[in-house]
Amino acid sequence: MLSRENNDLITRVGPGTQMGALMRRYWIPAAFASQIEEPDSAPLRVKLLGEQLVLFRDTQGRPGLVDEFCPHRLASMYFGRNEEGGLRCVYHGLKFDVNGACVDAPCVPPNTTVEQLAGVKRDLKIKSYPCIERAGLVWTYMGPPELKPEFPDLEWTMIPESHRYASRHVQECNWLQALEGGFDAPHLSFLHKGDNPDPSRNVVPTHYEVSATDFGFVVATGRDLGGANIAWNLNIMLMPFHKIISTRPHAAHMWVPIDDENTMLYSIDFKADAPLTQAEIDRCVEGSWIHTENSPGSDHAIRNKSNDYLIDRALQASGKSFTGIKGFGTQDCAIQESMGPIVDRSREYLLAGDAAIVKLRRLLLQALRDQAEGKPPMGLDPKSYRVRSVRCELGRDVDVAERISQLVCV
Repeated sequence: MLSRENNDLITRVGPGTQMGALMRRYWIPAAFASQIEEPDSAPLRVKLLGEQLVLFRDTQGRPGLVDEFCPHRLASMYFGRNEEGGLRCVYHGLKFDVNGACVDAPCVPPNTTVEQLAGVKRDLKIKSYPCIERAGLVWTYMGPPELKPEFPDLEWTMIPESHRYASRHVQECNWLQALEGGFDAPHLSFLHKGDNPDPSRNVVPTHYEVSATDFGFVVATGRDLGGANIAWNLNIMLMPFHKIISTRPHAAHMWVPIDDENTMLYSIDFKADAPLTQAEIDRCVEGSWIHTENSPGSDHAIRNKSNDYLIDRALQASGKSFTGIKGFGTQDCAIQESMGPIVDRSREYLLAGDAAIVKLRRLLLQALRDQAEGKPPMGLDPKSYRVRSVRCELGRDVDVAERISQLVCV
């Protein structure tokens, strides 16, 4: 059980909130680079951590992320003209570059002195956030400029494009209940039953080890398959919203807060050592695995809350699918969204299998306390992200907690 006060602390991410301030200390994906593919192409609306923003690519090909609203009269910059090195507001012609500087102010009276014009441009600077491109995504840093960290060494961002497949879709719920769902090990034996190609996942876990690290934590889940060993599955949580999953291909999630009640879920399949096969790509595209099948040209899944995820009750009754809902990703969304926009954790009754959930909440609350005391957040060292989720079998007498660091290092 979590108090309502602490629940608010770790779920609210808007400007001025403690969790929002912590999130802003990390690099955050804003969009796929292909969504602003060409220089001077149409800008893109982006909402991150409750802030309404506009992403664009300037004449030189540089991505820029600025406040959606012009500082002059607060007109939307989404309707702006992307031209000649900046985004120009169509209301009065003010133009801003990727750094937020006002580079042209044609609406200022012609008798304005050079000094006065410079002052106007200085005062009209639009809020902007630095951007970089990695692995086909545009990432932004929204925290204090003087504290900007290096980009983390996420394995899937350091491999050729042919070795990965990424998708994204909107979840209609708070980021934390989505993230918690990703680390809820027992649900694999029920929610995804009948759809999981690995029959061992249908065995309910009996062993749990959760180890804190300098990047987040590792959840080790053990299943007793009746042999001499315990089958362990080690999944990794990287601050602030990453998960690395032990599958083949490997997989990753990022639960990026749009605002308090909506999340952009990025899902990635990848191989470090080889291109994805066409069969593996097809599985991603059809939405039968961790990805979803979206409405064309949108970030919204075809199977969604408004149509009850197209649940097939006959399929559910047949036993071939425990839920009657197609796809791991859609099954997860259905349950996580069914809890409401922000679940009231003070009403829960937690069980032994919820060890990772408890650890996750304690980790986040401790991170907020550390932040209040001026301590640096965990996971800002890029090298600390050089880890990989694994599956392994270990003897029953092996202390998996002592082996975790060795097992997950890349």
